[in-house]
Amino acid sequence: MVVSREWGLPGGPGGAQRLHARAWAAGGAEPAWLAVLVHGYGEHIGRYEHVAEYLCARGAAVYGLDHRGHGRSEGERVLIEDFAGAVEDVHRLVTQARSAYARLPLVMVGHSMGGLIAARYAQAHPGELTALALSGPLLGRCDFVPALLAHEEIPDVPIDPAALSRDPAVGEAYAADELVWHGPFKRPTLEAIATELKRAAADGSIGTLPLLWIHGADDRIVPVDGTAEGILTLAGDDVTARILPGAQHEVFNETDRETALEEVARFAARFAPQA
Repeated sequence: MVVSREWGLPGGPGGAQRLHARAWAAGGAEPAWLAVLVHGYGEHIGRYEHVAEYLCARGAAVYGLDHRGHGRSEGERVLIEDFAGAVEDVHRLVTQARSAYARLPLVMVGHSMGGLIAARYAQAHPGELTALALSGPLLGRCDFVPALLAHEEIPDVPIDPAALSRDPAVGEAYAADELVWHGPFKRPTLEAIATELKRAAADGSIGTLPLLWIHGADDRIVPVDGTAEGILTLAGDDVTARILPGAQHEVFNETDRETALEEVARFAARFAPQA
């Protein structure tokens, strides 16, 4: 049985906001490793309940938060003016996780925009992580960002739920989720993404930190070829790539979701064999 708890974590600009944090663990079992989940744009950590439960069953204690302006966290909706602050929000969560599990190997798992945040975390705090796993990460060449910024007024083109997964129930649940942002992108957030992509490219390789990259071959939101450019810059001495045929953007919510989840669990088992 997996048990979870929720609490308010100080964060946001100047640490003045309250961020919604969650943790999961298998009741009655000592974890062998620690996972920190970093969610994507417009969504919230509650959409990763099944991911957390799967990883707990594979020996993990799991932590995650809603980014500033997302889900149950405070802040203007989907507004992130500087991703360095979002990275430090994640660092606050890691610090709390480490207060409970000081010696466990830590694998950070970032999806989409959360993949950008997780990659930047690895570049900024390399000594905190044992390994990094990225799912459909927003890295490298991201054509939709300059395309939207070229408009005088950002068009109202929210993420298409049908592009998330081949499972129609995923898109339906996403569209009905009141904690998901269903409006247009905001210019400051797009500008901050463009800036952070440049920073990630400039800071380069994560060296000896092991990296797992999972991506859907049919991802229309963050196409695999654009991300590949960023992975080539980020990857160090130990990189594993898994491009899943037919999969769309949310590989953990795909029709064959256990394939992607098992990749993460197998990757983590390299560092926590008892898992």
